[in-house]
Amino acid sequence: MSLIEDLQWRHAVKAYDSTKKVSEEDLNKILEAARLAPTSSGLQPFRVVVVENQELKKQMVKGALNPEVMRDSSHVLVFAAWDNYSAEKIDKVYDYHTDVRELPRGRFSSYTDQLKVIYGAQTAEENFAHTARQAYIALGLAMAQAAELKIDSTPAEGFSSEVVDEILGLKELGLKSVTLLYLGYRDSENDWLSKMKKVRIPMDEFIIKK
Repeated sequence: MSLIEDLQWRHAVKAYDSTKKVSEEDLNKILEAARLAPTSSGLQPFRVVVVENQELKKQMVKGALNPEVMRDSSHVLVFAAWDNYSAEKIDKVYDYHTDVRELPRGRFSSYTDQLKVIYGAQTAEENFAHTARQAYIALGLAMAQAAELKIDSTPAEGFSSEVVDEILGLKELGLKSVTLLYLGYRDSENDWLSKMKKVRIPMDEFIIKK
């Protein structure tokens, strides 16, 4: 199938079959799609936390808008962004870039110095808003890869980030949860949305040409 057909097939599943689990092989493909996502300045200022442990999921459902969906999914992917930019984080990423490319460290210092000035002049809240937006690019690619594998997914902002951050110890890692992605296989009998036509506004209204 083409990517367009895969996207036409997928929808935000409202009920999962808790007896069906995503294989490790397929999960790794979805995670690799997220890892390969483009990010501003190549900083990848977020991480993906994979939650498969059922006890952890049961703790995380507190404050979730759709607790059954979280509980019954095969895996919960937590997209967690840096809570702020720092010179140390930027240097660490670019040291890795130069090492992999077999270049001398500091090769891009003129550019990274500019980044430090830009982000250093902004508040932590402004910087977190930027890192969070990078995470959403990876979320989209993860959903597309899941659809290609015929694995169902549900993106979710309806959850308590405070609860999730505390349970997973994200604050200690300098991270804040941004959005979740539930993965698994739909329970067709109870997934009310699967019985309905996919609806998007018409192309001629969606696209504005100038």
